[in-house]
Parts: sequence; structure tokens; C-alpha cells
Amino acid sequence: MDLRLRDFLLVYNRMTELCFQHCVSNLNYRLLTGAEERCLDGCAGKLVRANHRLMRAYVGLMPAIVQRRAAHYEAPAAPAPASEGAGAAGAGPDPPAAPGPDRPSHGAPGTGT
Repeated sequence: MDLRLRDFLLVYNRMTELCFQHCVSNLNYRLLTGAEERCLDGCAGKLVRANHRLMRAYVGLMPAIVQRRAAHYEAPAAPAPASEGAGAAGAGPDPPAAPGPDRPSHGAPGTGT
């Protein structure tokens, strides 16, 4: 399922639950009373307007968030060119030392180490 559809359905279901719990008090009738209908209209309208305000604020903040994330990802990559002069071009990190008498093997099968 598309994430946007899933998010929309979660918000819609939560709004429905909140407004129903707040506005509907008598389940003895098949149809809503006039007061319940007005309450549900007001409740749903209020939640939709609040959601729109939140989305406008989020859209307004999004460029700054994206810019901050881009700067964060570029920051660790920036020092790398400065350290190139220390070793040969294209040389990677030193390979791990082979186990020997002064460097025992760790976790060899059947040795209990």
C-alpha cells in the first residue's frame, strides 16, 4: 500500500474515532440527531483545518530541513580530500595483521577462544 494512502487513512480513522466519541452519546437511534450532526460537522471541520495548518507549516519548513540534512551529509565528506597527502593515491586502510604467536586468532572454530 502506498505510504501516503496509509497515512491518510490513519489520520481519517483517528479523526473519525475522536469525533464519534466526542459527539455521539446515544446509540439507540439509527440516524444522527441534529445536535450530533452539528457537533460532528464542527469537530471534523476543526480537525481538517488544524491538519491543513500543520501541513502548511511543514511545507514551509521543509526547504530548511532538506538544506540542513544536505549540509550534514556533506560535512563528513569534506575533510577527506585534506588527508589525501598522507598516503599514496588510491591506498586504502591497512589490512588487518595476520594472527601469529604474538597475535592469537579470535573465535577459531573448535578452539574455545
